Amino acid sequence: MRIIRFLDGQQKWLAAVTDDEQAYRLPQADFMTLIYQAREKGVTPVQWIESALKPVNKLTDDWTSLHLITPVDAPEVWAAGVTYQRSREARNYEATDGKLDAETFYDKVYDAERPEIFFKSTAARTVGPNEAVTLRSDSTWQIPEPELGLVLAADGSIVGYIAGNDMSCRDIEGENPLYLPQAKIWRNSCSIGPAIRLAETVKNPYEFSIVCQIYRDESMVVKSEASTSELNRKLDELVSFLARDNDLYDGTVLLTGTSIVPPNDFTLEPGDRIEISISDIGTLINPVISN
Repeated sequence: MRIIRFLDGQQKWLAAVTDDEQAYRLPQADFMTLIYQAREKGVTPVQWIESALKPVNKLTDDWTSLHLITPVDAPEVWAAGVTYQRSREARNYEATDGKLDAETFYDKVYDAERPEIFFKSTAARTVGPNEAVTLRSDSTWQIPEPELGLVLAADGSIVGYIAGNDMSCRDIEGENPLYLPQAKIWRNSCSIGPAIRLAETVKNPYEFSIVCQIYRDESMVVKSEASTSELNRKLDELVSFLARDNDLYDGTVLLTGTSIVPPNDFTLEPGDRIEISISDIGTLINPVISN
């Protein structure tokens, strides 16, 4: 079971998407409201949703053709880094001018007890399906980072899974690690969507497959695949460090790192289209524009 949110005129609606791709309008307009209503009733979110799966609420349109928006207004988006071997290699390459045999602090954090977790975005900086992500004007080496995102309640529980794009400036980050916030945070540098897979419907979150395709002039110029089975960290471990001595807000999203990095000679250009697909969640599509 997945949850989407869409616009009908000026009205925002939630809808449930069943595994046979049928969508049903829900009475709630907010994802976390749905979660807490289920808790108050003493039932699971799926059990609570099933009461709305009636013919009168069935949407006739293909849900992917709706005016989709972010499924949740994430007050904060955080991200974990160097959680995959491929990310470790890419960060080392950036930091050492391509000296692949050089050891850096990225090697240390990969094996350390404490993971790298950094602030990524706010709701105002985050875009949804089919909205444009922007390129930073003072960077010449920019890429998408396709990631599995965790949707969290204030108590730190994982209530859903979502696809995310952690846009990154490899040149700024590689120049100096203290520049990480500038390499990661700018206007419309994060996207999430198109749906939230309810956590209770996921048997094993380490079996998600992730595919990233980048199109330029309608020709595919990058395609890469990965699996969350390659994660070097446990999801609960990442959440526990984020929540440590920290306040979590309902609907917070934690991106869990990437194992997909385009070739080192590739950089995004205005007019490109990024498609990030995660099995059992959906495909997050974003065009690229200049800032």
